[in-house]
Amino acid sequence: MERNLENEVAVVTGGGGVLCSVMARELAARGAKVVVMSRKQENADAAADAIREVSDDVLAIAADVLDRDSLLDANEKTREAFGPCTLLVNGAGGNHPDGNTAMEFLQQEDLTNGTRTFFDLGCEGFSFVFDTNMIGVVQATQVFARDMAATGHGSVINVSSMSAFSPLTKVAAYSAAKAAVNNFTQWLAVHLSGTGVRVNAIAPGFFLTRQNKDLLTNPDGSYTARGGKVISQTPMGRYGKPEELLGTLVWLADQTQSGFVTGVVVPVDGGFNAYSGV
Repeated sequence: MERNLENEVAVVTGGGGVLCSVMARELAARGAKVVVMSRKQENADAAADAIREVSDDVLAIAADVLDRDSLLDANEKTREAFGPCTLLVNGAGGNHPDGNTAMEFLQQEDLTNGTRTFFDLGCEGFSFVFDTNMIGVVQATQVFARDMAATGHGSVINVSSMSAFSPLTKVAAYSAAKAAVNNFTQWLAVHLSGTGVRVNAIAPGFFLTRQNKDLLTNPDGSYTARGGKVISQTPMGRYGKPEELLGTLVWLADQTQSGFVTGVVVPVDGGFNAYSGV
């Protein structure tokens, strides 16, 4: 494997998750010094242990992307261990039931039968999901990319979603938040274009994670109704494997391969975004 990222110090937020832990391990295997950040120390530690199979240059830190002080502390620990961050993967995010409707389509009787509709969603639920997915990206980027702008070298890679392109039913807050991530990716790419810092995003299609596995599959491995609908709209007819995100990740991270690429959102989705359904 080409160690084409040996000069990079990579910080991966949400690094204890299924997808981002695999991303963090790949960056380490490519030679980067990697900081795995997660809200829970045990999740960061588990991801770091897997990375040590390929590299000893790894640091596990518990930090919350919505807590600026914890981000500043994580940045200082990163500098002390490896030097300033040059590659930021904004992978922290997620959904919450308080930002979801119970049904895909509103029926008039739902307004009076106790079904949770759009009209029953509180601003607290929307705010939690929006903050986790969008404000967390803003804060982490402000903290870790400042050194990049000052030195004229760096790359920010945000993690978006298929729901940013075409909002998925039920997940109103999550879809809106990820659409904001796409827009912000483009805005920040332009804003930082004169500093040498590139800003792009990866938009995964459907991958089984701890958050969605029970929503998309039954205990016996068969698809739920929603899972079957997802597969029916994915031309390749299957869920993605976490490792299938890595080629795009490494390409965007490597200045020699994508040095003229900024402001793009790359779908890795088995054709989901291209398919009209007919």
